[in-house]
Amino acid sequence: MKSDDPVRREREEAWIGDSVLGLYARKWILESTGAMDAGVFAAMTSNQFLSTIGNPTAVEARIGREYAASGLEAAFALIEREILPRFASQQRRRQPMPGRRVGRK
Repeated sequence: MKSDDPVRREREEAWIGDSVLGLYARKWILESTGAMDAGVFAAMTSNQFLSTIGNPTAVEARIGREYAASGLEAAFALIEREILPRFASQQRRRQPMPGRRVGRK
């Protein structure tokens, strides 16, 4: 049952969106690396990362609404369009450059 309270409704949608994002992240990590990586999962689903896109609750709620309205494939497509590119960009920046000595100038 959906709440009439907009804050509660957004939190409920975010609760579902968080699960959809978590499923997408695990699937993407396994497909792209061939291994389970809890660190990448935590980074991709963290509020710290999501806040680079917008309010984390609002981001997750949008995913939850897309899932409720159009299903899992549509929610995954939203993540691929709007979240994955930003995450991939951040991950590339975090990787040390080959031949570069870490910790030295």
